[in-house]
Amino acid sequence: MQHPLEHVAVLTPDPVQPEFFTDARAAVARLCALYTEATKFLTQHFRSALQDGPKGVRYRAFYPEIRLVTGTFAQVDSRLSFGHVAQPGVYATTVTQPTLFEHYLSQQISLLLENHKVPVSIQVSNTPIPIHFAVASQEGSSVTVQQEGAGDFVLRDVFDVPDLATTNDDIVNGTRPHGLGGFEPLAPFTAQRVDYSLARLAHYTATDPSHFQNHVLFTNYQFYVAEFEAYARVQLADPASGYTSFVSTGNVEITDAKASISEVAKQPQMPTYHLKRADGGGITLVNIGVGPSNAKTATDHIAVLRPHAWLMVGHCAGLRNSQSLGDFVLAHAYLREDKVLDDDLPGWVPIPALAEIQIALESAVAAETQLEGYDLKRIMRTGTVASVDNRNWELRDQEGPVQRLSQSRAVALDMESATIAANGFRFRVPYGTLLCVSDKPLHGELKLPGMASDFYKTQVGRHLRIGIRAMEHLREMPLERIHSRKLRTFDETAFL
Repeated sequence: MQHPLEHVAVLTPDPVQPEFFTDARAAVARLCALYTEATKFLTQHFRSALQDGPKGVRYRAFYPEIRLVTGTFAQVDSRLSFGHVAQPGVYATTVTQPTLFEHYLSQQISLLLENHKVPVSIQVSNTPIPIHFAVASQEGSSVTVQQEGAGDFVLRDVFDVPDLATTNDDIVNGTRPHGLGGFEPLAPFTAQRVDYSLARLAHYTATDPSHFQNHVLFTNYQFYVAEFEAYARVQLADPASGYTSFVSTGNVEITDAKASISEVAKQPQMPTYHLKRADGGGITLVNIGVGPSNAKTATDHIAVLRPHAWLMVGHCAGLRNSQSLGDFVLAHAYLREDKVLDDDLPGWVPIPALAEIQIALESAVAAETQLEGYDLKRIMRTGTVASVDNRNWELRDQEGPVQRLSQSRAVALDMESATIAANGFRFRVPYGTLLCVSDKPLHGELKLPGMASDFYKTQVGRHLRIGIRAMEHLREMPLERIHSRKLRTFDETAFL
């Protein structure tokens, strides 16, 4: 039976032949040109359809694609965890918003060219660009795609719309069938998956994805935001700091340390702030709020930006009598009772500590507290962090939960850290956790208003500075040192 739309004419941009490149910057420039042509084509026809109605045709344009064909095994430095494919074959990935990812794409393509000694081809893929993402990519455009039924025509009859059947995590989860479509994946995310997350990021954080920096701090308390802004203003006042601007929710950006920032009328679900550097090596702070669901949502989407590292710097319940309020916990293992990632990353998968991150965090604590060696144990404990999905776990029968916590050797409990670490492992983003003890429910020290106020006044600033110090330490390390081979599977994509 013929599909009712099969007889409809399809208009596309003029066809182009694949071009081969041995220069990464030239290859990225071609990606930008193809993407711009495709999205302008769709946006112009969408504007015309809104104004004059559809013309009885269907409009379609496609994402650009990077393709590598190699007939030999690469001879590469065995210490490198990325930048090469595992065996001869055809490898490809679709690309979206190449201008946003220009540095990343140039870096990854350069490594392919260097390690495989064959050109890459830049061409048009067979994956349509959904009209929602095409319109959103047009900077300064006043056109928006309304929900289905709001216009005078059926949107999906005239333009392609997001397709969840092809927007998934099959590549990073290792569930994509080998040879699907006649090629193996070159990158961890497809263009549609990236576009989906870029749109979600703008919605949840109220800041444009272009502001995100390569080093991301997560916290579960808004108290850290004021301290982050104060730190940012100090850095902006110092021309030698290397930081160029500070961005608040609503994309309010200041370069003057004394400039005022107006509050947005409605706070987003995950308020986000960016202390920027010209090379993207600044720091982003995301207040994910409370709970593993928020932690998963934030990391699901930030992962497509391929940050160099992310760290959790939040509060936790101390589980040992020897701990005091304000002590730090450096996670070296995780008890995953958050459950939100069980379908993507089973609970039996171990989440290893990453040496480079652990050293950066411990060194930052030592520098900030002026303690080192055995004396550092006075205020910091290394151990297992348990993350749960029930904020009021203390009210349940204690025999079961407390026994499991004791058997796991857990020293702290929260609701986000294991989720952030596990998603870092899943998405190949280096991760770490440094928590601050804000209550000890098993020992009668609950987080009551008066206690909390005193704690926040004395500890939040120091804790945040430790997280920032750690990130600045990691920023000085070569990328290939941070991205551990621990995060890579047997059959890994060439791109980070």
